[in-house]
Amino acid sequence: MAKTKTTYFCQNCGTQTAQWMGQCKSCGEWNTIVEEIVNKGDEKKSWKDKSDKKEKTFALNIREINPLGEIRISTKNQELDRVLGGGIVPGSVILVGGEPGVGKSTLMLQVALKLDTIKILYVSGEESVSQVKLRAERIGIESDQCFILPETNTQKIFAHAKEIQPQLIVVDSVQTLQTTYVESSPGSISQIRETTFELIQYAKETNTPIILIGHITKEGVIAGPKILEHMVDVVLQFEGDRNHIYRILRANKNRFGSTAEIGIYEMQGAGLREVTNPSEVLITKKDELLSGNAIAATLEGVRPMLIEIQALVSTAVYGTPQRTATGFDAKRLNMLLAVLEKRAGFRLNMKDVFLNITGGIRVDDPAIDLAVIAAILSSSEDSAVPDNCCFAGEVGLSGEIRAVNRVEQRITEAEKLGFDAIFVSKYNKIKDTDFGIRIVRISKVEDLYRMLFQ
Repeated sequence: MAKTKTTYFCQNCGTQTAQWMGQCKSCGEWNTIVEEIVNKGDEKKSWKDKSDKKEKTFALNIREINPLGEIRISTKNQELDRVLGGGIVPGSVILVGGEPGVGKSTLMLQVALKLDTIKILYVSGEESVSQVKLRAERIGIESDQCFILPETNTQKIFAHAKEIQPQLIVVDSVQTLQTTYVESSPGSISQIRETTFELIQYAKETNTPIILIGHITKEGVIAGPKILEHMVDVVLQFEGDRNHIYRILRANKNRFGSTAEIGIYEMQGAGLREVTNPSEVLITKKDELLSGNAIAATLEGVRPMLIEIQALVSTAVYGTPQRTATGFDAKRLNMLLAVLEKRAGFRLNMKDVFLNITGGIRVDDPAIDLAVIAAILSSSEDSAVPDNCCFAGEVGLSGEIRAVNRVEQRITEAEKLGFDAIFVSKYNKIKDTDFGIRIVRISKVEDLYRMLFQ
């Protein structure tokens, strides 16, 4: 008879304690300790059967190890391959997290249906096979090598995998899995940790890559213990608002590539469409010039793109003026308004200021400060910024325009999209002869106002 043991886990960090306590000593969070039952009876088995011979392991000299090199599985999805660093590495475990309804399952099913040259096992723990089939028909079935398995028990999943011999496994989602060696409910700390360990063990021993889809909490972090992100090889975050059509896929962790790359998608009725040139999509086509609009040359990772900044400055109806920013840091907006007030003499203390980055994306690049200033001044003066110029510069607390990194890529992107001029800091050391676009160098916020509105 297997003995049962009751233990306590922190739902935030996964720390195990012998008794319940109000505050976790590891992460400091309150009321996150929950009780779980753990089976400590039979010896834990691996994913292999008892009949499988146990292989011996040997210590190898590092010079004798044959690396995998650049052997990767292409997903036939240019944006996903870019974020992964060139494709899926055999034997790797990839965790994909995101808001409910953002398109995680749609993206992974699209990948599974496009890869018609390899055998794929799609494990659906949340949806029935008919629901997955309906989504597949909407996306478009292109492969006859995709097998759907509605199962949550890891031992049964491994039995089917041994029979099918897939070259890629997709699990939707890791919070629905359960193992017979832990007697807690699916989604608990111990179940997520144990099932993930079993999947990682299977991936490393069979050299089969596994993609895990994970839920996130209301704070925006992946549900489960933090150790889950440490165990896997790649952690991808799928971001976007369900009210907007654009989605951004970024890597928070990548053992096989850079975490600076991003992928951009557009949600359509037939699934997610790759956006290869986001600058043309994020800039609104207008019939006439409107005040309060400015174009910023930004970088998302190592990818240059142009985005549109919209600002609205109006007289405050109530006593306290409003400061609202969508897609931009509200504290940084307050700082830029204080710089305009103190250093440049613009009276905005009794004005409502609303700022928006079009497309529903969020940008933290300080190089868009100059475009934010231009949009605010344009709305305040009710004078439109010329539609043939864009901006790339950081604004300091003294009102100076600071140099930004990799300005050459920003200028090249603006030139490629047909802009005639770009405003940059005069401290950027670049040659005008290297580009076919007019480079306007400025050093202070007053220079920007004088050139655009006087």
